[in-house]
Amino acid sequence: MPSVDDAQAAEEMGRIRKILDAELSKRIVGQKRIIELLLTSMFARGHCLFVGVPGLAKTLLISTLAQALNLRFNRIQFTPDLMPSDITGTDVLEEDATTGKRIFRFIQGPVFCNILLADEINRTPPKTQAALLQAMQEQQVTASGTNYPLTPPFLVFATQNPIEQEGTYPLPEAQLDRFMFSIDVQYPEFEDEVEIVRTTTRPRDTQINKVLTPEEICRFQDLVLRVPVADHVVRYAVKLVQATRPAAESALPFVKEYVSWGAGPRASQCLILGGKAHAVLNGRSWVGTDDVRFLAHSVLQHRILPNFHAEADRIDSRAIIDEVLRSVVEEDIRR
Repeated sequence: MPSVDDAQAAEEMGRIRKILDAELSKRIVGQKRIIELLLTSMFARGHCLFVGVPGLAKTLLISTLAQALNLRFNRIQFTPDLMPSDITGTDVLEEDATTGKRIFRFIQGPVFCNILLADEINRTPPKTQAALLQAMQEQQVTASGTNYPLTPPFLVFATQNPIEQEGTYPLPEAQLDRFMFSIDVQYPEFEDEVEIVRTTTRPRDTQINKVLTPEEICRFQDLVLRVPVADHVVRYAVKLVQATRPAAESALPFVKEYVSWGAGPRASQCLILGGKAHAVLNGRSWVGTDDVRFLAHSVLQHRILPNFHAEADRIDSRAIIDEVLRSVVEEDIRR
């Protein structure tokens, strides 16, 4: 059972989330699910990959969130000629004016921030992608044998354009696994698009209020880790993930027919950790299977590799996840 203090902190987070929603809605119209997933990843310490065509306010959403949370925000436009040092930083040779000695000094790159937007991450070569992914995994940068830690909270939100593939370097599945969520950003609904056009084609000066400090964010991230999870919820999350693996003994016929590779153990961890954050954002200090189901598509879709049969039958990873969610029933695994 959670402590009284943790339960009260979860209720406080639920109230703060409503304030955050109000601040973000000053600039962002609609996209409620995207915002909810973004905040969930933030408090679960998870990186996100946003997949969507240009012009859907992905950059605006992330920069507005950084403003509301009083976090340092940097944006890198990934290009084919981008080098690892353009992200992490580089050593420069300087001469000491008093002694005349020459020494190397490390100049920090844009990765030294709280929220980094990696815009069109698939446009840069694998060597440069790897430099960023190392920082995501280890929360530090290594240069000339020296480790430079990144200041928490540190999160990477990357974007990827699904319609323009010429001149791109798609992230391998093993590197995609570093992202907690893959979020599909869809076109807005009609009324939302009307409001977007109305508000962005007239003068406006929107002031975003600071809702939290970096220290408070870290405190709530620690709270998420302490949220207890019932055994049947953990078992349900693991059952969902294992159901995506075609080689498993209990694999569904649908999965065996259409999947080459399923999700690994990191997906189970992300479902539970994300479920904890989602619960806290809704003012709860307990996690239910509904939290797991809410996150299933975002956690699993970039970790499932459909085979050529799926491509021929126009079955994508989302359809596979839908079938898994229908087939895996909570009551079957509850103890």
